[in-house]
Amino acid sequence: MHDIRKLFSYLGPYRKDLFFAGFLVFIETAFELVIPKLMSDLIDFGVSTGDMQYMTRKGLQMGFCAVLALITGLTYARFAARAAYGWGARIRDAEYERLQGFSFKNIDYFESSSLVTRMTSDVTVMQNAINGGLRPLIRSPMMLFLGIGFSFSMSPELSLVFIVLTPVLAILLFTIIRYVAPMYSQLQRAVDKVNMCVEENLRAIRTVKAYVRGDYESDKFEEANAHLASTAKSTNRKAVLNLPASQLMIYTAIVLIMLFGGRMILTGNLLVGELTGFLSYVMQILNSMMMISNVFLLLTRSLASAERICQVLEEDPSIKEKDGAFRKVENGSVEFKHVYFKYSENAEQYTLSDICLKIGSGETVGILGATGSGKSTLIQLILRLYDATEGFVMVANKDVRDYGINELRAEVGIVLQKNLLFSGTVRENLLWGDEEASDEEIWKALETACADNFIRKMPMQLDARVAQAGENFSGGQKQRLCIARTLLKKPKIMIFDDSMSAVDSATEAAIRKGLAGMRDMTKIFIAQRISTVKNADKIVILDDGRIADVGKHDELMARSPIYREIYSSQLKGGSENAN
Repeated sequence: MHDIRKLFSYLGPYRKDLFFAGFLVFIETAFELVIPKLMSDLIDFGVSTGDMQYMTRKGLQMGFCAVLALITGLTYARFAARAAYGWGARIRDAEYERLQGFSFKNIDYFESSSLVTRMTSDVTVMQNAINGGLRPLIRSPMMLFLGIGFSFSMSPELSLVFIVLTPVLAILLFTIIRYVAPMYSQLQRAVDKVNMCVEENLRAIRTVKAYVRGDYESDKFEEANAHLASTAKSTNRKAVLNLPASQLMIYTAIVLIMLFGGRMILTGNLLVGELTGFLSYVMQILNSMMMISNVFLLLTRSLASAERICQVLEEDPSIKEKDGAFRKVENGSVEFKHVYFKYSENAEQYTLSDICLKIGSGETVGILGATGSGKSTLIQLILRLYDATEGFVMVANKDVRDYGINELRAEVGIVLQKNLLFSGTVRENLLWGDEEASDEEIWKALETACADNFIRKMPMQLDARVAQAGENFSGGQKQRLCIARTLLKKPKIMIFDDSMSAVDSATEAAIRKGLAGMRDMTKIFIAQRISTVKNADKIVILDDGRIADVGKHDELMARSPIYREIYSSQLKGGSENAN
């Protein structure tokens, strides 16, 4: 119940709506409980004596109670819906805000498909618990206890029937709920698996079509979907056992009450109206038991979803900001001091081992290495996307862990290997770099990134539409727009993570020439082509997570067999460019 209490703390302004909805259920139930008593009096003192005035008065009273019960029920629905959906929106906001503080390590732990489920399906379950569960949760216990009280006042002898049957029904329902409860967690994990299949297929749809693997992806989805359907069927098949169990007790109670009540009427110990009213109360009591069982099933599923949501809300970000953190980065110098890193604490080998490297402010540094040598991992440590497992990463002679996270990342610009644009306009995408940038500054950044030529040819220019993920631009165009966006940040350190792989050599040379004029900015190039880093102040060779050598182009050509091998392979392949 800790998870439920925590989530209820997010009710905020909707707490009043929830309480008022509960109060309306109380009023509605009170009106409904009066009706059987009025009906009993109408039969015994009106119908039996032929008193039309009495029958009319009781009938009007019953109608009045029914209308008031209807009005309060409809009003309840409005307040309950407002509380449920407002509460759900606040929970999703809290999850999303928490997600923004997660490091890549936290996200890797949950998996993106599971996070989507926890923010959508699981929150919907919680909303349904309020929208569909609040009314029976309040109504059922009230009807149960007041119904027992009214029925006792009418016939204590007949009340013994459902006093015996009610515990039997309670035991049956408790057994069913206890068995079904763990199955709801399995059901939500099955939803995660379906979401993961859909997400992977949509992300890689071009690859799927290019390799004609649609049938394979369909089979994978069908397997996950079939598992979800099977889990849902199994769960619901056992959950609905509460209905026949409840009906068995209800019909047994009716038969026994009719049997004993009929005998009491024949002996004069009970009136017909009293038996009719008593049966109404018995139906309300036993129906309340059935509703309570349904509420418990709903709450059981809600507990599973609440636990999953709270796991996100209570997840401790692996990257935290220290109290009294530095709020200003003085310059763009970077230093790695005996840095070791592995993605998982349980991993047997380090991804990076004993990295010692010093980069002066304003220097241009190239990083080369085979795929999987740890190049991208190395530069992610500068922004604290991950923290070093051992050792220190220094920026401006201070440990990156001593900076405010936002202030550090504001001074480090990175153009990722996978270029991503957001739906909107070209201007809106570029303003991610600087929200206050003028058109003049935007065009200057575009010129440096060699992106101004194709933007000027577009009818709307800076206001041209960008499709989702920038799909209406080519790979090279997206790379240049991402470079321009990062330049607008005016960072002290700018990192290019193989971000010129989709442009031709002439364009790349022009971009490098424009960047060379920014002497105060530290530039780090991760590249596959030697032409990208040939004129760098220093070139770092990474091999299997270790620094194999550091030096200028001529120095490495003279002493590094790895560098010569890369140079030779690119020269033979026609990739080397002397620029």
